[in-house]
Amino acid sequence: MIFGPTSLSLAPRIAQSKSLLAYFKPIAAWYIDLMGYRKYGLKYDDLILEENKDMFRAINRLPERELYDRGYRFKRASQASIMHAPLPKEQWTKPEEDTQYLRPHIDSVVEENKERQYWDNLKVERK
Repeated sequence: MIFGPTSLSLAPRIAQSKSLLAYFKPIAAWYIDLMGYRKYGLKYDDLILEENKDMFRAINRLPERELYDRGYRFKRASQASIMHAPLPKEQWTKPEEDTQYLRPHIDSVVEENKERQYWDNLKVERK
């Protein structure tokens, strides 16, 4: 499982409070910039490990164009990494382009797995 509903997160509480959000938003932007994945043209969802069945199923649900774009981003980032230099600044991923394109599919797969687990373990009693 990737990140389930039982994982602890302060994000919802921070998002509800305007003062906390105003305080943490610049820190979050600084941290994202420090991670450096945008300098290689990647999006945040490109960083999620693909080594489990849920992720594999979620990737297979992507539209063909998004799947092609994902592969292109990986190839371009690999080439830049081999050259030991990030992409030119105009090719960096902009913050408004860094959307979570894969997260809805992952959440859908996780919910389906929960439902499948529930129905597979359902006990039928005869009267």
